[in-house]
Amino acid sequence: MKRFLLLVLLVALLALAFVAWRIFGPGTAFSGDSYALYVRTGMTYEQLRNVLQKDTVIANPAFFDWVAGRMDYPANMKAGKYEIKKDMSVLNILRMLHNGRQTPVHLVIVKFRTLEGFAGAAGRKFECDSDGIAAFIHNNDSLRPFGIDSNTLLTIVMPNTYSYFWNTPPSAIFKKMYAGYKAWWTSDRVRAAAAKGLTPATATILASIVEEETNAQADKGKIASVYLNRMSRRIKLGADPTIKYAMRDFEMKRIYDKDLKVQSPYNTYLHDGLPPGPICTPSAQTLEAVLTAPETNYVYFVAKPDNSGYSNFAVTYKEHLQNAKAYQEWLDRQMAIRAHADSLKK
Repeated sequence: MKRFLLLVLLVALLALAFVAWRIFGPGTAFSGDSYALYVRTGMTYEQLRNVLQKDTVIANPAFFDWVAGRMDYPANMKAGKYEIKKDMSVLNILRMLHNGRQTPVHLVIVKFRTLEGFAGAAGRKFECDSDGIAAFIHNNDSLRPFGIDSNTLLTIVMPNTYSYFWNTPPSAIFKKMYAGYKAWWTSDRVRAAAAKGLTPATATILASIVEEETNAQADKGKIASVYLNRMSRRIKLGADPTIKYAMRDFEMKRIYDKDLKVQSPYNTYLHDGLPPGPICTPSAQTLEAVLTAPETNYVYFVAKPDNSGYSNFAVTYKEHLQNAKAYQEWLDRQMAIRAHADSLKK
């Protein structure tokens, strides 16, 4: 009898050890270092189980179900993105899911030229997807609390890295961006913009043109001064990047006279002043260049004929024509050289 009881106790201990190992030991079955589990809003436990089974995430689904039931998880599911690391235990996985301990997603804002481009990139990061982002940014009622409309929306989308949860709605996404925008625009920067006759919004629109004009940081302030001088003298900006934006052709290498007639409020050859919104999301460095632009008499500029990325600046139209001619002749020579090189390859 004693031996029988010991045997029963041993079996019980082994069973408990097995259950404990299943619950507390490694419980994953995927081969990578981690698995990203997306629990959609309104998702049922059955749908979640189908995902886990389809992707072979859990080593023993039956134990997962048993522990989930004991924790009342099926009735308390929380939407979000969760990182399940290799060899996590079933208990730790369910604790993470039950407590809603999401893995943040990082939205990296670099240069965006269009609302569609922004919506596409942002939508890939969130549950609300690109369509949800697009619907929000094209609804001026949604944007009104931020003091913007669909034209000026990109003025508050400053290049940076923003961290969110995957199931963050569009309104909260923009609320965080707006907070970053307001923090960047300190009272000193607002005053610097006002001293040049600009607001934070118009300074950003001008900076977006400067951003598209050059990558040469040393020239950005001088280019900004050209446009500021043109605005103060009521001369049309005549900015080539606005033509590219109006035509939605950002790879244009050369702009012809016929292109200058494109009908668009963004065509600064036809319309006075700044366009109704930014033509890209300018960097903080370019914004600073606009706010600290030197006072000059420059009204014209054209690229230097040396492929350096810098520009020649001019006060008079006659001087500008000389600079433009030098650049055009250099450009023609470069095209001829490339054409000759291409012919030799054939």
